[in-house]
Amino acid sequence: MSPVLAGVLQLLALIVALGLSYRPLGDHMAKVYSSEKHLRPEKWIYKAIGANPSVEMRWPAYLRGVLAFSAVSVLFLYLLQRVQGSLPGSLGFVSIDPDQAFNTAASFVANTNWQSYYGEQAMGHVVQTGGLAVQNFVSAAVGIAVAVALVRGFARSRTGELGNFWADLVRGTVRILLPISVIGALVLVACGAIQNFSGIHEVGQFTGGSQQWNGGAVASQEVIKELGTNGGGYFNANSAHPFENPNGLSNLFEIYLILVIPFALTRTFGRMVGSLKQGYAILGTMAAIWVGFTALMMWTEFAHSGPAFDLAGGAMEGKETRFGIGGSSLFAVATTLTSTGAVNSFHSSYTGFGGGITMLGMQLGEIAPGGVGSGLYGMLIMAIIAVFIAGLMVGRTPEYLGKKIGTREIKFAALYILITPALVLCFTAASFVLDTPAHSMTNSGAHGFSEILYAYTSGANNNGSAFAGLNADTQWFNTTIGIAMLLGRFLPMVFVLALAGSLAEQTPVPETAGTLRTEKPLFTGLLVGTILIITGLTYFPALALGPLAEGLAA
Repeated sequence: MSPVLAGVLQLLALIVALGLSYRPLGDHMAKVYSSEKHLRPEKWIYKAIGANPSVEMRWPAYLRGVLAFSAVSVLFLYLLQRVQGSLPGSLGFVSIDPDQAFNTAASFVANTNWQSYYGEQAMGHVVQTGGLAVQNFVSAAVGIAVAVALVRGFARSRTGELGNFWADLVRGTVRILLPISVIGALVLVACGAIQNFSGIHEVGQFTGGSQQWNGGAVASQEVIKELGTNGGGYFNANSAHPFENPNGLSNLFEIYLILVIPFALTRTFGRMVGSLKQGYAILGTMAAIWVGFTALMMWTEFAHSGPAFDLAGGAMEGKETRFGIGGSSLFAVATTLTSTGAVNSFHSSYTGFGGGITMLGMQLGEIAPGGVGSGLYGMLIMAIIAVFIAGLMVGRTPEYLGKKIGTREIKFAALYILITPALVLCFTAASFVLDTPAHSMTNSGAHGFSEILYAYTSGANNNGSAFAGLNADTQWFNTTIGIAMLLGRFLPMVFVLALAGSLAEQTPVPETAGTLRTEKPLFTGLLVGTILIITGLTYFPALALGPLAEGLAA
């Protein structure tokens, strides 16, 4: 079988699996967030944290819950790393330095999972399982909760109430993420991923000395790392490591885990607003971008020139032979179009245009299908912008799902789409103006520029993947990327919840003959165009200095 055919068959198998999961999972999540009943384990949690899950919250109260919970999580994870050397199960590793502990705490709480350390040489069992894995669950649940709050803003009227953050947080963890993770971990163990709490041991003799590895609860952390679109690997090689991703089957399953909830949330959205067609329109937009990027990436990496490329069947540098170009391209697009950050190959080794595709996927805002929760609310913000543009074209007050998009709503949407590019471009520029950060680059020229641009794009968009080649374990990068991750995660949430509150207070506008039909393919096309144009106008100059220049020079 040719490598190209193998890649296409993997893509088709993935589409079938996602299609089979779409309806049951989407309907289940809609029931979870619409139910008035509380499970007994959930009641125990509410009692332990002193929360009343039946009290409805307006957007400022909902936001305070998000920020308070996240602030406590950052502090807890920071302190856990700082005292690691005194904890049992530390495997002899010392406590983490302050700047790196801050960076890691901010990273995992912000659902970014950027890592400037070697996982198998820095973190013991307690920090990995009791700290990082826990944040993989709850940070994903926070993202879904904010998305559901925005959906309620569209679905409700004449009220500012958006639900209860604590109930949404607990339900997302207990009823959605945990059950799927248990099943998924068993699948990964069956595929060959390890799951233990063993210590450091030698695995053989090699030239120049022995090779040592430590065990860990890898399968259980791997599954939520992908399912919650987190991305932080137990090992430095991440999903290219055979303990995390043993073979082609586990690779395809992990890609499925990355995409299944973000895509299914569009059906949840349709159910909750009372129009499945609106959910299909959002799904169609996400799917069109995802399939387009995947096809473009495969073409770029399979297109080869020269004897070395001919012998390898394409651009195999930096890719695992277990997965090949097809499996690597699928993974790279899935992880950069979501906020996952897991990698099974090194993006720095991709062709110039291939590396640019991974970067552009994040710069779109990671909305196709995007992160767990964040992809849906990011796409809905873009839908509001598209409706506004359409309204300007025909001279009509824009409306979306029966809600008027007025001055207040469009300001919140505009602030949302401006904050992340501002963080990326300002921090990238500062890194080149100052002397010290540039010393961390392994490469010079366009590729070196791409290393730093990719790092801040990944951090501010809460992706977490690395271009490789950049030494990010410095005080400058640990601190600035940590700040970019926190601001890139929580400032947009402020605008999303404020927008949700504004929409929920409105009285629905009746549909007329002049109402823009946002469930039609025409709107899907308008939405795709809006996304590409906004991203192109924002990032094109920076992309021209990095991956475009490198690709054209090749």
